[in-house]
Amino acid sequence: MSAWGKRDDMTVHERDPFNAEPPRSALADSRLTPADTFYSRNHGPVPAADPATWRLEVDGLVDRPLSLSLDELRARWEPTELEVTLQCAGNRRTGLTEVRDIPGETPWGPGAISTGRFRGIRLADVLADARPRPGAAHVAFAAPDVSPLADPPQPYGGSVPLAKALRPEVLLAWSMNGAPLPHVHGAPLRAVVPGWIGARSVKWLTRVTVRSTPSDNYFQAVAYRLPPADPEPGTAASGEGGTALGPLSLNCAILRPDDRAHLPCGPTPVTGYALAGHGRTVARVDVSGDSGGSWQRADVSAAAGPWVWQHWHTTLDLPRGDVEIVARAWDSAGTAMPESPGRLWNPKGYANTSWPRTRVRCR
Repeated sequence: MSAWGKRDDMTVHERDPFNAEPPRSALADSRLTPADTFYSRNHGPVPAADPATWRLEVDGLVDRPLSLSLDELRARWEPTELEVTLQCAGNRRTGLTEVRDIPGETPWGPGAISTGRFRGIRLADVLADARPRPGAAHVAFAAPDVSPLADPPQPYGGSVPLAKALRPEVLLAWSMNGAPLPHVHGAPLRAVVPGWIGARSVKWLTRVTVRSTPSDNYFQAVAYRLPPADPEPGTAASGEGGTALGPLSLNCAILRPDDRAHLPCGPTPVTGYALAGHGRTVARVDVSGDSGGSWQRADVSAAAGPWVWQHWHTTLDLPRGDVEIVARAWDSAGTAMPESPGRLWNPKGYANTSWPRTRVRCR
């Protein structure tokens, strides 16, 4: 095992903060991602946390501020469990760097995404006891991991609208895949915000603050934003003044065969995942073995829920020589993926939802 109990073949982009993704083929065999395979995205060193002394503070625009131990959280509200696919906003960034370089950003492939079965309590139940006041519109999450990406360095945080926080799918989780939450994934408690970028599912959660405005934390106010069409000088790289990222959009990736693989020509299994945002499901995936010249429909697994990826598979008859395999997906509302990554390029490399492409050589 490599760092933090991860499998040896993880692509480790950074050691500290620890940022790593599994090989794409490791995501092809199961709906749930084992803990040793689950991608890891961190912005600062993993903080020390003692469950025995840890407490969650709930404050801000509430009538009843709360201070809760882990045992109190477990005993006070009914636990629930939910399968959720978490996806980094930079997933598939390498597809955008092929259009134009994105310096200073982690070169995530299609593995910055994983699915877990999370157990905890509904955030809505905690907020109901805290009683948000009139004017409450956002819920901010705070954690103790300090990131040097902010200037000056500051602990990580973010927020979601109150309307999302009150949804029954939003959890405060202490367990993943039937086991205690791994430390690198946020133990003793993390937020799980299904259908939103992973940056909003804050780990090592210590405070929940009800606010009238979004969090002013660097990772909400400056980072994880798409820049405006005509940004002011000096703001394009950070996204400052742009649109804060939140709900996920339809996405898809090819997991097998691997990119740049050498294969025998002829019938070749092709597998991948697709994930629909906005609480929708994946309705259709098409796959091409000739760069999009012709298409065939793939078999798509049944949806396990509105917050979970779906795997797809088909068999292509690949000719001899260099071949480009392409996929495209539609969701249950008829939304389709954009074809070109060039139309999606942005200076932070967020939200690449263009058609995935895998290039192989057949002999």
